[in-house]
Amino acid sequence: MTIASTLRLSLYGAAISATLGLIGCSNATDTTDTTATDDSATADASKPAKTLAITQIVEHPSLDEMRRGIIDELADNGYVEGQNLTINFQSAQGNTATAGQIAKQFAGDNPDAIVAISTPSAQSIVASTKTVPVIYTAISDPVAAKLIDANAVPIQSNVTGLSSELPIEPQLDNIQKIAPNAKTIGYVYSPGEVNSVSVLNQLKKAAPARGLKILEVTANRPTDVAMATRSLSGRADIIYTSLDNNVVSAFEAMAGAANELDIPVIASDEFSVRRGATAALGVNDYDFGRTTGKMVYRVLSGEAVNTIKPEVMNTLTLYASPKHAAEQGVSLTDELLKNAINVDKEAKSAK
Repeated sequence: MTIASTLRLSLYGAAISATLGLIGCSNATDTTDTTATDDSATADASKPAKTLAITQIVEHPSLDEMRRGIIDELADNGYVEGQNLTINFQSAQGNTATAGQIAKQFAGDNPDAIVAISTPSAQSIVASTKTVPVIYTAISDPVAAKLIDANAVPIQSNVTGLSSELPIEPQLDNIQKIAPNAKTIGYVYSPGEVNSVSVLNQLKKAAPARGLKILEVTANRPTDVAMATRSLSGRADIIYTSLDNNVVSAFEAMAGAANELDIPVIASDEFSVRRGATAALGVNDYDFGRTTGKMVYRVLSGEAVNTIKPEVMNTLTLYASPKHAAEQGVSLTDELLKNAINVDKEAKSAK
């Protein structure tokens, strides 16, 4: 990837650095294509067998790609699933009560480490154990989620992880480049997700100085996303969404409604662009997983989790789709596309 395709932003630095009887829970060890992709990977015989529990609030392409990155990173470093690594993966399928049950089960299983992907899952896991090493990831605001304090110190000695705090100003810059005449930004989110509420507060604080108004619409469940999006008809000029798991789970519904209304959708993750958004400025999900995997590897190798400082992913990538932009009533400038990964070209190339 060239420098032109990534926007490197310095944030806070490295420091902020088996069956379950559960209702609605996916209850099998992960055997999908999101596991290690190198079938020829061979475990390091010198490494003792380890067990790893992984949970996420819901399965969608962005979180799944992060999980794939974690498992690939471990395989490249000698911990190979099915050889010297046993992985128990559980999805809460969007249900926070189920996330709590999974957390209690994982704590009782006492694996060598637990990876919690997404804010709701991380909060549930941390509340359930003070002894099993926990590595959180895919967290937008670990302070608001009460995973670390304002000084980037974990609230418990068994916790560390990687967050994806995206500064709001570059997001607004991106929105205004795509829709310079926009006055009202529609924000569809789940009020039950701390990360989404945190983004909303940042938007409300930063928007007025740019002459922008934020119109918030709640979607408590994935099935509410399409209706929430349609409610912005005639009221919003553009839609922005953070990595809200309810929204991302039903992103095709949001994109379809936005296409009907000719309102461009700006997201903050790569796969939302591939699934219908006009553009997104965010971390590369697979790379995010690989970076998280490095932290997990250190724990599995015997390093004390309280010596591994929480980190913030500090590389943002701009993704764009001229095709989806046209479907949503806007065109993307050559200047913007020059600094972006054009997912349409990638898709055409793959075919």
